[in-house]
Amino acid sequence: MKQMKPNKQLGILITLAGGCLWGLSGACGQFLFSEKNACSDWLVPIRLVTAGFLLTCFYLVRHPDFSRRIWSGKKSALTLIGYGILGMMLCQYSYFKAIEYSNAGTATVLQYLSPVLIMLVMCIREKRLPGVVDIVAVLFALTGICLLATHGQTGSLAVSSRALFWGLFSAFTVVLYNLIPEGLMKEYPTPFLLGWAMLIGGVLLCILRKPWRYHPVMDAESLICLGAIILLGTIASFSLYMQGVKWIGAEKASLYACVEPVAATLFSCFWLHTAFTGMDVAGFFCIISTLFLITLWGKNRQIS
Repeated sequence: MKQMKPNKQLGILITLAGGCLWGLSGACGQFLFSEKNACSDWLVPIRLVTAGFLLTCFYLVRHPDFSRRIWSGKKSALTLIGYGILGMMLCQYSYFKAIEYSNAGTATVLQYLSPVLIMLVMCIREKRLPGVVDIVAVLFALTGICLLATHGQTGSLAVSSRALFWGLFSAFTVVLYNLIPEGLMKEYPTPFLLGWAMLIGGVLLCILRKPWRYHPVMDAESLICLGAIILLGTIASFSLYMQGVKWIGAEKASLYACVEPVAATLFSCFWLHTAFTGMDVAGFFCIISTLFLITLWGKNRQIS
């Protein structure tokens, strides 16, 4: 199959679109958790298995040679399995767990500490010390975490410890999600890799969490939200974002996708009427500011 040529401008646009759809997905998850008695142990396995099955079937019919080739190589097969479990499964499960224990806006902002972690990983990979802007970004990120977690009152938590743990853990898994498939993405279409990763991660999560044990309310609203999560917030958003990673790189893609926490917070606030305090907003501002600081760092590095 003929691959599209890298296009930086289009890469930025599709990364932004993917981020907005992720924000919608998080809000839909919050709605199911708060209004329909759903939980992440039910939602995430269904989401991954359904979306992964659809994408994988498409490529098995249209391009069966891709699957034969990727599974015939030991290195590529192990990388794909690692991507499915360590990247896709853990990333999705931890993110929705954070939503379940807090809300879409808070969970998404905490997850967007990942660009800071990616920046630190890139410093190690490139064997260079963090610059001044890098250090300031880390300090802003830590300040944002403290404001969200304590609202400025040391000795007490403003969010549950579970929400804080899963939110921070999801940020770490985003690093794995971005970096593990770098080599495979040079050889295979992004949706193909996503399909197998979702199916692998989803099947394992079904075995571990047994989603059939849960019985959320399944009415028209639930089906619409579930469909939006699977089709828009999974297949479309992941495909757009990972194609953006392929064209503009993991570091820059994670920055342009900063529209996701903004979108998730707006959906959570205006659709689900989630109340945020001034300290929450300040924490959000600090964490999202790190994205712009790292963007400035990236520009300075390119100029030098």
